[in-house]
Amino acid sequence: MAKASAVLKRVLVGRPFRSDSLHETLLPKKLALPIFASDAMSSVGYATQEIMLVLAVGGVAFYSLSWYAAAAVVLVMVVVVASYRQNVRAYPSGGGDYEVATVNIGPKAGLTVASALAVDYVLTVAVSISSGADQLTSAFNGLRPYKLEIVIVLIVLIALINLRGVRESGRAFAVPVYGFVIGILGMGVWGLVRYLKGDEMQAPTHDYTVESHVAAPTGILLVFLLLRAFASGCTALTGTEAIANGVPAFKKPKSQNAAATLALMGGLAIAMFTTVTILANVTDVRVVNPAEGVLLRPDGSVVDGQDTVVAQVAQAVFGKTAPFYFVAFMTMIILVLAANTAFNGFPVLGSILAQDRYLPRQLHTRGDRLAFSNGIIVLAGAALVLVVAFNADVTRLIQLYIIGVFVSFTVSQFGMIRHWNRHLKTTRDAAERARMKRSRAINTVGFVLTGTVLIIVILTKFTHGAWIAALAMGALFVMMKGIRRHYDNVAKELRVDPDAEPRTLPSRAVGIVLVSTLHKPTMRTLAFARAIRPDALRGLTVNVDDEDTRKLQEKWERFGIQMPLEVIESPYRDVTKPVVDYIKRIRRESPRDLVMVFIPEYVVGHWWERLLHNRSAIRLKSRLLYLPNVVTVSVPWQLQSAQNLSADEPEWSRPGDLRMGVDSRGRPLTDAQSSS
Repeated sequence: MAKASAVLKRVLVGRPFRSDSLHETLLPKKLALPIFASDAMSSVGYATQEIMLVLAVGGVAFYSLSWYAAAAVVLVMVVVVASYRQNVRAYPSGGGDYEVATVNIGPKAGLTVASALAVDYVLTVAVSISSGADQLTSAFNGLRPYKLEIVIVLIVLIALINLRGVRESGRAFAVPVYGFVIGILGMGVWGLVRYLKGDEMQAPTHDYTVESHVAAPTGILLVFLLLRAFASGCTALTGTEAIANGVPAFKKPKSQNAAATLALMGGLAIAMFTTVTILANVTDVRVVNPAEGVLLRPDGSVVDGQDTVVAQVAQAVFGKTAPFYFVAFMTMIILVLAANTAFNGFPVLGSILAQDRYLPRQLHTRGDRLAFSNGIIVLAGAALVLVVAFNADVTRLIQLYIIGVFVSFTVSQFGMIRHWNRHLKTTRDAAERARMKRSRAINTVGFVLTGTVLIIVILTKFTHGAWIAALAMGALFVMMKGIRRHYDNVAKELRVDPDAEPRTLPSRAVGIVLVSTLHKPTMRTLAFARAIRPDALRGLTVNVDDEDTRKLQEKWERFGIQMPLEVIESPYRDVTKPVVDYIKRIRRESPRDLVMVFIPEYVVGHWWERLLHNRSAIRLKSRLLYLPNVVTVSVPWQLQSAQNLSADEPEWSRPGDLRMGVDSRGRPLTDAQSSS
């Protein structure tokens, strides 16, 4: 079983990498872009659609207002990208927003950002892959009933690819990411050519009407609707912070390469978002949130199931030809791969938080392929729970999404302002001061703008589901504070004071060998206990059957074992409690004695054999762990199944074996082995 699982792991994950080969996994810009920027670029697949879904409340006429919301989103994108270029230059260690907030504001601010980012990463996986499944079902409508199952399979697949290592995931994702960029920008160019030629481009829904379940908003409600549409469109900014968290994965010069990749990502995302928004308005795309209205065909029938905005625009520009399927497929792939941004960002963040003792230490260690495997598994598990809970519904999930992004944006930009203020106090070089002031101005604009968007998001989305994300962030914050408190308490309890008096050594070591019957494992345990040479040594058995106990005593005397065998009664046939009570009694009588309990245990080769052996030993050891000055010693006895398993393991030669003419087991080498 163990061998089969090891083989399966190697097939799925690949051979392990040595720790000193970590530098070989560092990324050039051409691979870093698809890994870290796929989330930000993929938002093109749903950002325009989210704006139009909100505006559909007012009817078809309100779609024209999407220009204003999109223009505001582009402005925010420009400012945020410029701001984060300052972040990656100032903090190249990979802590990103968490490090910026912790260093410049304080641990609580850093933990707030970490909680927001962690929730956002989980939502990135859930939203991106669910949206990708929407794109797939828009091209192939027959798959709609199986959307949830498709999403689950894709999450597992992306997790497995990332478990194989960062560099391999970059190679796997480069082609579809660049294919998506070519598809969207190519669609924009071809659409422009057709528009200038005067060709008619109409979306499949161009003559549909929208029947809203609510009255058309006016006055202050109209302003609120526009703000809500803008907030929904700001999902286009998700993933911008990923590069700041992934700077250590870049090749040197790390900060410079990360800043260049960030600028390229921002430019491509803005160009593609603008392209889709313009074409959606030119081709008269119609979409509506099923919770707020319905689409009606010209004959008055209700549309059951809608195609995505990108799919409708591609059909209007290309028709149902090969380029349409290329765009639809690449959009689906990029949305799925957008989850890869989270699979690279979350494990790094988890590792940093674990190093700071806010998360379990297991998240800080790298796996066989030098990826943070535990973080990848935790993220995949959380995303699976979320998509199942929300049935992979993008419209419901998107309401939870954006609040965490802008919490981290806003706190980080405020932290950067304080960073520049602190350095300006000590810097005297005029050119350097001028550069710092420019950077501070950029981060100040970023703080004001992202803070404003955060307020808008809270006001417009809180009752629509953002409260769930806020609650999750609060719960995560409290949990991480609790973990840190636990680790601090343990460290304080275990700290060694070099000036303190050395602890008094135990006065005696008392050895107790647990005996149920006299067989080979017991004889080995008795021999091992004698070799330890405790001050006092005795055998101990629990009488649960008078006949068996009498036979054991007779055999003990017949074998001439030179140590006393004590028998303790157990009228209720329990083994664990009488032994624990016996050892407690020894501890009370001699508190300074060290009690060593020797327990023979079987080593088995099959999983099902573990269910048949050692159950009493496991229960007993779990109880004895809580007794002070008591040490349990397991003495293994390998059964035949375990010996067969160990015989299948590869034999590694030790230094000097070949010269001495023996193999790793000390056996003489054959002529063939010696010559090889």
